[in-house]
Amino acid sequence: MKTYTIFEINDILKGTIIGTTSNNITSTEELTRAKSSDISFIGNKKYEKLWATSQASVAVVNKDISIEPGENRAFIKVDNADLAMSQVLELFASPMPEFAVDIHPTAVIDASAKIGNGVKIGAGCYVGPRTEIGDATILYPNVTVLDDCIIGKQTVLWSGVVVRERSKIGHQCIVHPNATIGADGFGFRPCAERGLVKIPQIGDVVIGNQVEIGANACVDRGKFSSTIIGDGCKIDNLVQIGHNSELGMFCIMAGNSGLAGSVKLGNGVMIGGSASIKDHTTIGDRAVIGAGSGVTGDVEAGKTMLGYPALEARDTLKQWAIMKRLLNESKK
Repeated sequence: MKTYTIFEINDILKGTIIGTTSNNITSTEELTRAKSSDISFIGNKKYEKLWATSQASVAVVNKDISIEPGENRAFIKVDNADLAMSQVLELFASPMPEFAVDIHPTAVIDASAKIGNGVKIGAGCYVGPRTEIGDATILYPNVTVLDDCIIGKQTVLWSGVVVRERSKIGHQCIVHPNATIGADGFGFRPCAERGLVKIPQIGDVVIGNQVEIGANACVDRGKFSSTIIGDGCKIDNLVQIGHNSELGMFCIMAGNSGLAGSVKLGNGVMIGGSASIKDHTTIGDRAVIGAGSGVTGDVEAGKTMLGYPALEARDTLKQWAIMKRLLNESKK
């Protein structure tokens, strides 16, 4: 069991300790479930009221905290409790699954593939011809990487990931279980004689550095050139990214959201859960798309959009307020 004193934790956080406690910390937990050996956090003032009934000995808090820790309890004040808590969670994180041997004997690796130093490849993996795997990258059991792919250094592909031919994934990326990179784009055209004719998807996928892609997410290959995901993007579970879409740097897409084909996102775009973006749409830098919204046209940089079809958030909220008032009046 990992055990830390409040002083050892604060050596990492570089915060200010308020109060004192003799309890050692053995785990992290939310306020309402914490025990005396746990450390928790208060990232928003509205949760201060939960501290009185919590059993946690220590909480990481923002500097604007307005309560006192109490007897044998302490706060660690920091500029951003959410970010600081990420460091605390790393202290108590379980180790990654272990490999008995670096390359399992049941893995199938083509003779022409280039495998870097310190690479780990689990049972049942397949690495295709002319593929390159960078130093210290990990392929957990049953990962498939097909022909002519390039995987960067220190990247992790969890079990069930499929990387189709010619895809490129950068350094220090994480691809979670059963995600698919480089499947065919959804391209069909009606034909009187042949029904729906499949349009060949001959492009590829290019993923930047430090990208994280969630479980069961799908990134389709381009029809002509590349589907591109920029450095630092974070893609949640069950997200669909259509063919030839391009994401700038540090975009966020929450679960079950989707981009149709040839969508372009600027840098720092945030897309809420279950939002959908029409094909050939451009969304400017730092724009925010609210959860469940349907974007049918271009969005200017910095705008916040909401609703279906999506409008500027303040306009959508006004519409909802008017509709609610009319509904209430109709019931009188």
